[in-house]
Amino acid sequence: MAIRYPNGKKYQPNELAPAKPPQKTVSYGNRGMSLEQDLNDTNTYYLTHERAIIHKKPTPVQIVGVDYPKRSSAKIKEAYFKTPSTTDYNGVYQGKYIDFEAKETKNTSSFPLSNFHQHQMTHMEGVLKQGGIVFVIISFNTLGEVYFISYEHFKPFWQRMLDGGRKSVTLQELRQVADLIPYGLNPRLDYLNIVHKHYF
Repeated sequence: MAIRYPNGKKYQPNELAPAKPPQKTVSYGNRGMSLEQDLNDTNTYYLTHERAIIHKKPTPVQIVGVDYPKRSSAKIKEAYFKTPSTTDYNGVYQGKYIDFEAKETKNTSSFPLSNFHQHQMTHMEGVLKQGGIVFVIISFNTLGEVYFISYEHFKPFWQRMLDGGRKSVTLQELRQVADLIPYGLNPRLDYLNIVHKHYF
């Protein structure tokens, strides 16, 4: 006896459902990683392998208002920067003081100089005068490219802006004077190889 569906179509027991299109495999390995996370992971690697001692500087903050919703917890309600921050990272590598600023941008063709402040430039100038190694690391997030540029090569772009010139550094200009830091596993961003090449 033939079995039929209510719509009159004959039941086919061996009929297979149409195959679904293959699903794309999406890698989430790098999602959510920021330049700061990459550098912190790199510095941890340097520390544990005794290559260098470099840390992120804490931002000086003055807390003026605290809320205690529970006896065991406190929530900061109001705080101010005590003093303007200088640069992001400092430490020691092979007996030399290292100081650098790390910035990232979503732009694909230029880096806006508005990401920097005069007090940071003044600080880096002072480090250079004292014989320290000072540089800038710039990440173009959208491109997945990270560059190392010495302060000596970065300063002319800042001066050009102060003199009324363009307020950004083009990617093409940056590539002419900067080193591309390749991504790796351990360490994530081995910028010390470039430091060693330029200063040792």
